[in-house]
Amino acid sequence: MKPTLLILAAGMGTRYGGLKQIDQVGPSGEAIIDYSIYDAIRAGFEKVTFIIRKNIEKEFKEVFERKLKGRIETEFIFQELDMVPEGITFTHERVKPWGTAHAVWVARKTIREPFVVINADDFYGAGSYQVIADYLKQDNDVNNSNYSMVGYQVRHTLSDFGAVTRGVCEAAGKDFMKAVVERTEIVKDGQQIYFKDKKEGKVFLSGDELVSMNFWGFTPTIFDHFEKAFTEFIKENAGKPKKELYIPTVVNDLVARGIATVKILPARDQWFGVTYKEDKPVAVENIRKLVAQGVYTDNLWN
Repeated sequence: MKPTLLILAAGMGTRYGGLKQIDQVGPSGEAIIDYSIYDAIRAGFEKVTFIIRKNIEKEFKEVFERKLKGRIETEFIFQELDMVPEGITFTHERVKPWGTAHAVWVARKTIREPFVVINADDFYGAGSYQVIADYLKQDNDVNNSNYSMVGYQVRHTLSDFGAVTRGVCEAAGKDFMKAVVERTEIVKDGQQIYFKDKKEGKVFLSGDELVSMNFWGFTPTIFDHFEKAFTEFIKENAGKPKKELYIPTVVNDLVARGIATVKILPARDQWFGVTYKEDKPVAVENIRKLVAQGVYTDNLWN
């Protein structure tokens, strides 16, 4: 059973200032998503599912339907605020999406196979898709809660232009996750790296810590886990318009209670992304170098 690639692309791009999911960074107008799908196809993925908002459906389909036709099965699923478990109510003052755990949950009706979750605006590298695809192919039991994650050193995941959100991991031995904590204000200040904690203030990091870049390998059992977590979350936070439920928050709880395991797979490639508009020239240059090295052609889909 070959895995599906689930791309979280419903973000509003507030810090970026636009629809960064399809902003062009490649020499022939490719977005970062293009390289993610291309690498996934080479690693043996057979389907890509986009999680988007209804108001960007036209833009996404115009960009991807034609180029992906005949290359990989493609589907588009909407993430909207009114998509909540039955019997749940919330304040309609909210505008911001419910978060990445909710984004995965909305795909529960169409995915029946092992799948990989990624961010639309992150470049993970071909080797990382291959290592997680190989791991998922080892176990075809879709009813277990044995998950996986590609981990990157935090020093290689930061922006020079502002704070970023990362799930900082604690490993049990070398292979399995003990805990992952979402840090929403990780900053690079010269040679120093720290995050801002409400109680402790600045907490400094060495830079070697492994972090989640939302590159997860799941079985369909995760949907029930997310539904239970989201139901509790929305009851407690429905009136808080900026509160979100993140994937690492739910996974951390599952691991702590012994319900799930998470295999940490070391990243084989350099990560980069476009959190801020100022990150785009760096991404463009990184792609240019990879094309020059022959990793990609200068026109990806021709």
